[in-house]
Amino acid sequence: MTAASLSTTAKTQFVEVSNRQLAYRTIGNGQPLVLLVRYRGTMDDWDPLFLDNLVDQGFQVTVFDYSGLGQSSGERSYNPASLAKDAIELIQALNLGRVVIGGWSLGGIAAQIVLAQVPQMVSHAILLGTTPPGHLVKTGEPLFYELARRENNFEDFVSLFFEPASTESRAAAEKAWSRLALREQDRGPQVPVEWAGQQLGDAPKNPVFPVEAVLNMLKSTRTPILHIGADHDIVFPVENWYALSDQLPTLRLVSFPSAGHGPHMQYPVAAARHIAAFTAE
Repeated sequence: MTAASLSTTAKTQFVEVSNRQLAYRTIGNGQPLVLLVRYRGTMDDWDPLFLDNLVDQGFQVTVFDYSGLGQSSGERSYNPASLAKDAIELIQALNLGRVVIGGWSLGGIAAQIVLAQVPQMVSHAILLGTTPPGHLVKTGEPLFYELARRENNFEDFVSLFFEPASTESRAAAEKAWSRLALREQDRGPQVPVEWAGQQLGDAPKNPVFPVEAVLNMLKSTRTPILHIGADHDIVFPVENWYALSDQLPTLRLVSFPSAGHGPHMQYPVAAARHIAAFTAE
């Protein structure tokens, strides 16, 4: 990947929905894939190599900023239902039709709500380092809440999204850190740390996502669901998906070794290929 890649040069566009403007970028041609970003993330926090590889796999990829965050206007909120509303209205406004919905972390929670609310609009769901609804067999680590409530340097980035104990994971983090800096123009403002911290709280919760209707949907849906995780996610341990795997009929699990909360940044090519193979079936 070079600095001239599709995702680092894609122009930010805007669409008016419900008296606000949502900022978005679309790259590639093919099967529509809409991605919902993580806590404290904007469009600029998607790994360019991951996005470009999704395009190479035949997807038309759309990323966007939630209302009131990044370059989008409107009232900001981290209520997952509000984030899901953003995604649904964006899909409708852009006439994307039936899409693959994808979400990372908080965005993965919102993606599950999208699937529950408008199943007719979703062909597949791709969940990256996120949590299922309901009671958890393993909670996140206090370290995440410490790091997520302050400005972050590279060492924080490694601890948040990779596996600090692994030399290979640390090397992957250095490459991802550099890729995320490739876009030099048309970057949105960062999510305010103080505001985000107030939404998060200061300690792990159980459940994180107490929406029984969404859990019931996961247990009955016919929509294929793929979760891509890692063996050491300090936010949303992958063990919670394995604990539910015999109850969720369409769930497929991919878990990367010696990796953390950003598995698609450590393995951007492999993650894109897993997603393409999954949606092709």
